[in-house]
Amino acid sequence: MNRDGGMDGKCEGIRETISVATSNIQALPRSCSPIPRTWWGRMKLLGAVLLAASLLGTASSGEQHPWPDEPSQTCFFQMLSSVDSEFCRGDLEIIYPELGDVGCTYIPKCHRYRQRISREWGSPRVRYPWAEKGADLRNGDVKGHVLTEYVRPTPPPRSGYHRYQLRLYEQPAHADIALSPEERVSLGAWAMESFVEQFRLGSPVASTQFLTKYYED
Repeated sequence: MNRDGGMDGKCEGIRETISVATSNIQALPRSCSPIPRTWWGRMKLLGAVLLAASLLGTASSGEQHPWPDEPSQTCFFQMLSSVDSEFCRGDLEIIYPELGDVGCTYIPKCHRYRQRISREWGSPRVRYPWAEKGADLRNGDVKGHVLTEYVRPTPPPRSGYHRYQLRLYEQPAHADIALSPEERVSLGAWAMESFVEQFRLGSPVASTQFLTKYYED
C-alpha cells in the first residue's frame, strides 16, 4: 500500500492491489509516496507497492511452538523468535480489530481470534509510521485501485502454522503496476519473485509477518 502526504485529493481512489491467499499488493501514484527514515534517509519515494503474500510452507519444524492453546479466559500473545523475527523490519504494522498490531506474533486461539481472522474480519489496516506526515499509509487509511480483492488467511486443517507476510516496496518512476491476463484469470499463476523482478522493485523498504494455523487445531 502506498501513499503520499500533504497532497490534495489526487491520491483519492488510486490503488492497485494483488491478493494471494491473504495477499495484497498496492501501488500508489508517484504523487502519493511515503518517505522512509531508514535505508533511504529522506529520499522521497516515487511511489510504493505493498505486497502481502502467504507462504505455502508452514513454520519450520525447528521453530519452537508457542503456548499450548489455552482453554482459559486469559489470552497470551507471543512474539516470533529466531529467523522468523528477523523478517520484521521497518515498523510496518498489520492491525486487526481487538488484536491491534499482529506483526511479528503468533495469532492465539483464545477469544476465537484465529477463527475470526479466517472467517469474519476483513482486510486489516496497514500502517507505515515512517511515511510522510499526513500520508494515508502513515494513518492506516490506504485508498487506491484494487487489482485483486483481499482474501482471508485460511490455513488447511492439521497443517501447522503458516506465515503471512507483508512487504513494502519503492515503486520505480513511470512504472505501471499491473497483472498479466494469465494472472488475472488465476492467482495460482502469480509468483512474487517474478513480480518483484518484472517491475524492478528491488529490496523491500519494510516487511513484517504473523503466523497462524487452522482455527480448530
